[in-house]
Amino acid sequence: MVDFKALTDKHNVAHKLYKSSLLNTVCLVAGLSIFFFGYDQGLMGGVNTTRNYAEIMGFGHWDEEQGIVVVDKPLLQGGIVAVYYLPGTLAGCLLGGWMGDRYGRITTIGLACIWCIFAAALQSAAQNATWMFCARVLNGIGTGILNAITPVWATETAAHTSRGQFVAFEFTLNIFGVVVAYWLEFGTSKYHDPESSFIWRFPVAFQILPLLVLLVVVWFMPESPRWLVKVGREEEARFILGRLRGNEGEEGEAAEAELQDIISIKNLEDDTAEQQSYLHMLFGIGSGKLHTGRRVQLVIWLQILQEWIGIAGITIYGPQIFTIAGISSSDRLWVSGINNITYMFATLICVFTLDRIGRRWTLYWGSVGQGICMFAAGGLARATINASDSNRAQIGGAATFFVFLYTAIFGATWLTVPWLYPAEIFPLQVRAKGNAWGVVGWSIGNGWCVLLLPTIFEKLQEKTLYIFGAVNVLSILVVWALYPESNQRTLEEMDLVFASDSWWTWDAERNFAKLKAENPDLIKSHKDKHGVDDPERGIFGSRRASKVSTTQPAEKETTDSVEKTSTSHH
Repeated sequence: MVDFKALTDKHNVAHKLYKSSLLNTVCLVAGLSIFFFGYDQGLMGGVNTTRNYAEIMGFGHWDEEQGIVVVDKPLLQGGIVAVYYLPGTLAGCLLGGWMGDRYGRITTIGLACIWCIFAAALQSAAQNATWMFCARVLNGIGTGILNAITPVWATETAAHTSRGQFVAFEFTLNIFGVVVAYWLEFGTSKYHDPESSFIWRFPVAFQILPLLVLLVVVWFMPESPRWLVKVGREEEARFILGRLRGNEGEEGEAAEAELQDIISIKNLEDDTAEQQSYLHMLFGIGSGKLHTGRRVQLVIWLQILQEWIGIAGITIYGPQIFTIAGISSSDRLWVSGINNITYMFATLICVFTLDRIGRRWTLYWGSVGQGICMFAAGGLARATINASDSNRAQIGGAATFFVFLYTAIFGATWLTVPWLYPAEIFPLQVRAKGNAWGVVGWSIGNGWCVLLLPTIFEKLQEKTLYIFGAVNVLSILVVWALYPESNQRTLEEMDLVFASDSWWTWDAERNFAKLKAENPDLIKSHKDKHGVDDPERGIFGSRRASKVSTTQPAEKETTDSVEKTSTSHH
């Protein structure tokens, strides 16, 4: 039998593709994983409304007069959805983070594909609620594994100057998955037999197709050069970096400098911190000046904020706004579908702006726009309810517009950054586990929303949107004070950014500049004779990154200095 690893190494695309073609291939393969995530997210909304599914699962019945599924057991219906997140993705991301750091990014993605294919097959064949509960948990575990490791693989292969664009494009494919799920279910809903299980089983089984493609191609992708350094395979890492960045002339020198940066930071992490378990990471035990516990808290709460700035609310209450605006049930399907398409194209804005204006400014303008939309949609929804028949359609149309605008702004801003940031800021020794903590936050945020929002909307109706508007205002202050910029910084530099003992971003930036000046040879790949990129140039800055003067002091013993000033124990 031919050795599988030898076969995949021989035919690895890194031997044939070079620089941009190799990077683009990695981006597309990672995007296929994120596409599956989006498809899976958009799937259950349509499945829950099908007649055969509701009757087999036992949570509802078909009302012939209204032509809709009437839910008799909302707790059962919601439970089938909720177990995907809790315990599904929550357990899966923790497993994926551990596997990713231990066995590598590629192996973890491949094994997760096998798991998800099995879970999707179980879902599509479900015969009762208990069966579907088990299949949904298993599917959530598989998705959690992929979500924990795919962004890490993407950020570790991308260059620091285009890392945001790299991941933002993948989340365009994520929303494309939502769009495909929606319109596929729209198509199967027109099936000639309205009582057929084909209407929901086929869309559920369809997710196996992208998983099969991913399972086949991922083994021939290059492993993360940073993980290769982590496990001592430095020559393989040198080869992969050379193929990704270029291995001749100045490009070759830059690739070698990047490799040396990775090795230097990896050695410093090993020498000054002892943190391998999730418990150690959560409480910062043994992390020294790496302050891993702080980073864990930041990524968890950023993902929770992502849910409570209103996207979950718009998902739940948006159709109600369409209804009070006078849009018929059949037209609502088209309106929701068009909204999803607008959402997908809006994510392209992030592709072209995220590396120009930075992560912080992307979140700032997103929160401002989303907050305005939430207050406007809430007020106009109430005005529509109180309006006379003569002008209800006009006011309702304005409310619908702000639903569309909110979704577009979210897609251009807050959709991507909470997934990118955790993959950027953690030390190499625990980066996959660190990103898993972000997925933990996402699972908690989704779990809260599934359990609490229906009750909140029942009590407060459109006034709930005002709460989301207030959370957007709060998020601006939180990001400004606590979340350092990662834009135009190498993954290795982020250890220096978080070396400060203070939580405040201004102290972190001041300490980072001091460490860079005192240790000019620690990070070699991100400097030139003019200076380094300024990640805080802001939304009104030049299209090109502005430069910060970096007058360097005389060289000194780099490792000793950093151990004393940035990553030593007190």
